Amino acid sequence: RDAPYFGFEIPEAPGKYFYVWLDAPVGYFASFRNLCDEKGIDFESFTDAVKSRDQGTEMIHFIGKDILYFHALFWPAMLESAKFRTPNHIYAHGFLTVNGEKMSKSRGTFITAESYLKQGLNPEWLRYYYAAKLNSTMGDIDLNLDDFVARVNSDLVGKYVNIASRASSFLSRFFGGKLCDESEEVTVENVSAIGVVEVEEEIAQAYDGREYGKAIRAMMSFADKVNQYFDSNKPWELAKQPEKSKQLHWVCSEAISCFYRMTIFLKPVLPALAGQAEAFLGTPNLEWDDLSRRPIQVNKYEHLMTRVDRKQIDALVEANKESMQAITHSPARHAAHQVHAEAKVEIAPTVSIDEFSKVDLRIAKIVNAEQVEGADKLLKLTLDVGGETRTVFAGIKSAYDPEKLKGRLTVMVANLAPRKMKFGVSEGMVLAASGDGPGLFLLSPDSGAQPGMKVK
Repeated sequence: RDAPYFGFEIPEAPGKYFYVWLDAPVGYFASFRNLCDEKGIDFESFTDAVKSRDQGTEMIHFIGKDILYFHALFWPAMLESAKFRTPNHIYAHGFLTVNGEKMSKSRGTFITAESYLKQGLNPEWLRYYYAAKLNSTMGDIDLNLDDFVARVNSDLVGKYVNIASRASSFLSRFFGGKLCDESEEVTVENVSAIGVVEVEEEIAQAYDGREYGKAIRAMMSFADKVNQYFDSNKPWELAKQPEKSKQLHWVCSEAISCFYRMTIFLKPVLPALAGQAEAFLGTPNLEWDDLSRRPIQVNKYEHLMTRVDRKQIDALVEANKESMQAITHSPARHAAHQVHAEAKVEIAPTVSIDEFSKVDLRIAKIVNAEQVEGADKLLKLTLDVGGETRTVFAGIKSAYDPEKLKGRLTVMVANLAPRKMKFGVSEGMVLAASGDGPGLFLLSPDSGAQPGMKVK
């Protein structure tokens, strides 16, 4: 690039500079080299083309989709010419929006990691929320602040932590914190009935496929079943009957065993919370292979995670607004800002509650999704609407890989009149969000929803 330009000037070429994407990525390797020196890792076993191939190491890059062009073309070409190995995979993520819109400094939603931490918000809350939204596509994800509060409080505190809190109180009070012997014969259903083995396989496959949101949904569905198992056996009633001591011990031990498994499931996403849970379970440094084991005795239960207080989120937004008020804008810049101010969203004409009630919205499970030959925009979806199967043609081909949709829950208009199309009859409509810019976002319910449930 010609001067003026930031970056490194080309030797013996005054006024000429290396394009930033020829020098900036070198920093990736410099940073990695520093880590290798600190940890005693063989740098060349990951970076040298021949040595990395011989030792079978992998290099995977995670980037934002806005730099895909540079990172997937320029950077590999540089590596190839310098005899370095190229990455095995390049995974690109989409953009982050806040409350369904681009980050805005004026609205206080241009949220930085620093401002989040300064407000005393737990970083693991945000890690969990992002993981619950991420998948293997380049689709954008939205940080909806109301949903953030509800999801963290419901999933992590109300479901996961709740298992340990309730079961440990009985174990500590009646059994000195010890779990029962698995070989003990007790006339109580064990957790194999709620699909322990199946959920382990499902979560492992989701992690391997970078379907983190799917993994989180499977975990929380499992947590729902564990809590239901605990409630259905009514340990508070068993505790009142000395002759039911074995059953009480078994039920609480099974619940803690499931909490142990969930800790391993969640550890890649929530390492700090998992560390606290490991201390409670007396099982440090848990790894995936430890799923075949279970704890022997729990320690005294101490609160693992607090709920998100909505006031904390309000304070975060206000703090970001205030940080912008200190910046002085020139009259010209202010006028330009007014010219480019975002247009007000136009809302459709008002309808009465009676009119709205005529629309029957249902939870639907996508049991199959396939391309439609000859159609540019359509995918053919087979939907389970709770004992009934529907075929729907949806104009979401540009946004979704059919294989990635299988097994996903969405929302459909169930009482829409069938529509005869060139490719067949469409028996309803799935709901998706879109804006002025590119992108379609299929609606999904929270964990626990089942096909056929009515959306009210």
